[in-house]
Amino acid sequence: MTAHHGAEKHSVTMPAETSEGVRSRVGARGFSAYIAGAVARQLERDALGDLLSEMEAEHGPVDEAEVAAIMDRLAT
Repeated sequence: MTAHHGAEKHSVTMPAETSEGVRSRVGARGFSAYIAGAVARQLERDALGDLLSEMEAEHGPVDEAEVAAIMDRLAT
């Protein structure tokens, strides 16, 4: 298998049940793309978590009552 431009090949270890679940969803040919997408989403979540931590350090913790009130307004 040849690597795509800008791509790197890696060997990863995961539980057999997980890899079987991926294969059953996307087949053997879509395995790498599925894993790459999952890792990209996790990196986005990690970056968002870092940003939220920075904002909380600067502005204090989130007021959960205020968040609930905003969510209620958005739901209507």
